[in-house]
Amino acid sequence: MSAIARWCHRHRLLTVVVWLALIVGLGALTGSAGTKYNDTMSIPASESSQAMDLLKQTMPASAGDSDQVVWHTTGGAKVTDPDVQQSMTGALNQIATSPGVAGVTSPYTGPRGATQISKDGTTAYASVNFAQEAHDIPNAEIVHVIDVAQGARNSHLQVELGGQAISQADRTMGGAADLIGVIAALIVLGLVFRAVGAAVMPILTGVTGVVTGILGTGQLSHLFSISSTAPTLATLVGLGVGIDYALFIVNRHRKGLMSGLSVEDSVAKALNTSGRAVLFAGGTVVIALLGMFALGLSFLNGMAIGAAVTVSMTVLAAITLLPAMLSFLKLRVLSKKQRRELAARQAGVGVLVPYARAPRRRSAGPDGERGTVFTRWAAKVQARPLGKALLAIAVMAMVAVPFFSIRLGNSDAGNDPKSTTTRQAYDLLANGFGKGFNGPLMLVAQTPAAGDQQALTKLVQEIKTVPEVAAVQARPEQPGQAIGVVQVIPTTSPQDQGTTDLINNLRHDVIPKAEAGTTLHVMVSGSTAISNDFSDTLTSKLPLFVAIIVGLGCVLMMLAFRSLLVPLIGVAMNLLTMGVAFGALVAVFQWGWGSEALGAGGAGPVEAFVPVIVISILFGLSMDYQVFLISRMHEEWSHSKDNSRSVRVGHGETGQVIVAAGIIMACVFGAFLFNGQRVIAEFGLALAVAILLDVLMLRLILVPALMHRFGRANWWLPKWLDKVLPHMSVEGEPEPVPGAAPPSGPHDEPELAYSNHRIP
Repeated sequence: MSAIARWCHRHRLLTVVVWLALIVGLGALTGSAGTKYNDTMSIPASESSQAMDLLKQTMPASAGDSDQVVWHTTGGAKVTDPDVQQSMTGALNQIATSPGVAGVTSPYTGPRGATQISKDGTTAYASVNFAQEAHDIPNAEIVHVIDVAQGARNSHLQVELGGQAISQADRTMGGAADLIGVIAALIVLGLVFRAVGAAVMPILTGVTGVVTGILGTGQLSHLFSISSTAPTLATLVGLGVGIDYALFIVNRHRKGLMSGLSVEDSVAKALNTSGRAVLFAGGTVVIALLGMFALGLSFLNGMAIGAAVTVSMTVLAAITLLPAMLSFLKLRVLSKKQRRELAARQAGVGVLVPYARAPRRRSAGPDGERGTVFTRWAAKVQARPLGKALLAIAVMAMVAVPFFSIRLGNSDAGNDPKSTTTRQAYDLLANGFGKGFNGPLMLVAQTPAAGDQQALTKLVQEIKTVPEVAAVQARPEQPGQAIGVVQVIPTTSPQDQGTTDLINNLRHDVIPKAEAGTTLHVMVSGSTAISNDFSDTLTSKLPLFVAIIVGLGCVLMMLAFRSLLVPLIGVAMNLLTMGVAFGALVAVFQWGWGSEALGAGGAGPVEAFVPVIVISILFGLSMDYQVFLISRMHEEWSHSKDNSRSVRVGHGETGQVIVAAGIIMACVFGAFLFNGQRVIAEFGLALAVAILLDVLMLRLILVPALMHRFGRANWWLPKWLDKVLPHMSVEGEPEPVPGAAPPSGPHDEPELAYSNHRIP
């Protein structure tokens, strides 16, 4: 790592130019090739996906995305009034001949159309059938349909659109959220470093890594199935970890400069110590994200790729671009007060330089020696660990309690921001026709035998008697095709538990009775059924995923710290952090405690894929803090073999940086609460609350308190296991300063050696 740092220092201009060329090149490639994001959440083995595949083969026109144009009259007008009918018929005819549109079902044609007008005559809708699925439709074609439909609006005619394709085109990414998070991080960094240069460097590094990661992810969308949500998620994660990683390196570099090292030596030492920790932490996050591949779901694989690529680019920026920029800054990375102190020391005969590690203020011990706020707090935790541990556990448990009532699912357009056309179309349909019109079920029936059509007709009549069904409509069977399609409108909205219960009732009770004694085969599909199957599959695989993550965490910490107890403590902390994240999600989004205020709609289920991604991210981030905290304790233990001192010193000396890093991450994640997308707000809330409580309750209280109580057992590892496990150094060995004498003993503070070189 030191060799990389020295190369980047000596070729700092070239390093910066290479990064600029990379950004410009990726930007140009994106401008010419575009992106191809895919929001399909299908599971090939599920019944709903098999039904859609069958439709694609036999009835391609029916397999395309179906969206709605919804209009509502005010001022006493009716949708059947001549002027309204003329205006909307013209718009629908123009949409029907638009590129990518397979057909339009208007309420003004035929007896079937009358069912598309509400009983009070003020609301109507038309179905727009696209020739392709939503993710394959060019955005320009969708926007054209929106523009034509909304062109019919007037003072007494409201026109809105809904459906997956419309939602895809109507979605806006939250650039303001990014900016708010960056500004908040800059303020925190300024308060910590008291130097503009030092505060700006982590921001610049994090933003550079995120920009290259997002542009790279866009191009990978041509090769992999990546959701359109992936760039926003990658930005959320990349900004948080990128700024934090750079913060650790800048903090170590400043200590090196203050200890008397030259700029080059200080950069090299910072990268050889904190840089190694950044590599370990970033690698852990990437591995955790790519662990989602074990679930075998392409939708999650794409999100994992986007976030992993962005985190990788932030790590690369931290170990290459950051050293180059620090070399340009020289001593301006220090505050004015620090530069004055350094200049005063340089005015003497020589410069004091530590042999092994930067001198540090001794932590406050039981004897009352002076120290920082954090060293004094570490002494207080040491003095009364049990009471503080119980308090931390109580706080974490209180926030995590709602987790036990979590319901996974997929929120519908009723939770879109109120200003969007999809939300307004949803509300118009719900008010005019019932909530179920926003998520119809599609029954795909195979009727190979002559008598199967009669069985299907009998099934349709049976479904009409089911209490949870509002309406049933069978599409005419196409000549020469043994396929029938039946549309079922539930009485409940797509995200309600009642709709899930109806799907299960149809599959397990109603349909099997109709199929008995015939060759009829009926499958339940449609976007609502596909989402339901996706949620069920994820829920069933979640325990396996958690087991993989927990096992990985144990192994990594065992390798790093040669201990059995420390990994178990880390796993327990990870589980507590995850519980807090899910508890906050349930309270705000499932119970609706403030979700409307965030612009994320009312109460509804937690998105099914959110827990998997949150677990991956939190595992990596909480591992970062655990490693940063324990590595300093382990370093002190290797010198003194005094557990109390080791825990107190490690706790006190890392407290400030961990708190700063946690607050920065919480600010970045919290800013995405106001992104305007419910799913991104869920990520923002879960990660912000979990990281903040992780730092304040676990790293500053519970972990050191437990380690004080366990004593020397913290560092025990069976000899046979120690021989089997490979050795791994998280922070490496600090570089010795030329001419410095080695420390006199393992229990002494680092000796200072004189060097005649002056700091540039």
